[in-house]
Amino acid sequence: MGYKVRLGMIGGGSDSLIGVVHRIAAGMGDNFSLVGGAFSINFEDTKAFAEKLELDASRIYKNIGDFIAGETKLPEEVRVQVVTVATPNFLHYSMAKSLLQAGFHVICEKPVTTTSEEAEELEEIVNEKGLVFAVTHTYTGYPMVRQMKWMIAQGKLGSVQKIDAQYYQGWINPVIHDRAERKKVWRLDPAKAGKSCCMGDIGVHAFNMVEYTTGLQVRKVLADLNMMYDDNQLDIDGSTLVRLDNGAKGLIRASQIATAEENSLQIAVYGDKGGLRWEQENPNYLYFLQEGQPMQVLKPGNSYTSDFEKSSVKLPAGHPEGIFDAMGNIYNGVASAIRGEEYFDGAFPTIREGVRGMKFIEAVLVSHAQDNTWVTID
Repeated sequence: MGYKVRLGMIGGGSDSLIGVVHRIAAGMGDNFSLVGGAFSINFEDTKAFAEKLELDASRIYKNIGDFIAGETKLPEEVRVQVVTVATPNFLHYSMAKSLLQAGFHVICEKPVTTTSEEAEELEEIVNEKGLVFAVTHTYTGYPMVRQMKWMIAQGKLGSVQKIDAQYYQGWINPVIHDRAERKKVWRLDPAKAGKSCCMGDIGVHAFNMVEYTTGLQVRKVLADLNMMYDDNQLDIDGSTLVRLDNGAKGLIRASQIATAEENSLQIAVYGDKGGLRWEQENPNYLYFLQEGQPMQVLKPGNSYTSDFEKSSVKLPAGHPEGIFDAMGNIYNGVASAIRGEEYFDGAFPTIREGVRGMKFIEAVLVSHAQDNTWVTID
């Protein structure tokens, strides 16, 4: 293992759930050292939070501008190397662009931007400067998702012919039926969330899982979205038929009004030789189906799994691993990339996945707006 990568964070302060996930994940492999950042729009809150984390007060900044100015003045061997952007969606593009232009590697929450044009611009800067850019599609970090990716690449399913991905939550249901309450939800505000709520927040995860596990690309979509109320501008539920570049067809479903559902992300991939099915709420079980054979249940950390899967487990077989571990695997991949070490293909989602996600979201919205017509993704 090499040196610890110096990490900064924008957003993700004391009241941020995703900030907790990022900080724990960054520490899990002993590959990162959080040294500073700008954690909140309120500088007093930032300072109090930094004190709680026992960070050097001189590395705590009022905003991203001060952060970039302060860190770039420091000697290269001291300054922050990679910055996590854990702010609301509408800030991702401008912040990531400023950081990249200043020479920082970036770990960014999804969706990476609010338009595909913005995402492609970031990709150009990343390629031009030779920087590492990770988009935190966290579920790609689960060991059995990585095992699924490996098995499909090895031809265990044969030719992929059907996919079915679902991401159901119910958290918006209690507020969507109350006009005053739904106006308070930032994910329903286009100025903060961007063009989409449900598909932009969780549908894009299901889309990413399809492309990540199969190695195929979605080429066409036909979508039907649900806003439920005329005064609600963003989707809260939707179903999308998809066609993959090998001719396979399937379905991506997402909802935030699936009453009482918690975090039901599931993906099934079927080939002409077999099928694989995985559920995020039971992440240690990968179901392998073959014609004329009893269903097999594969579990993490065993001798029969791939090297990629084994590199992603931290506990002996039989010990559950979860969302922090999955995010931690992404951080570990980023550390290897920054240090110039070898790492597995798929160790972390890149800016390319960010671009693909934005193109999917936009295509779904166009398809819905055009009375549910097929729309091609470039």
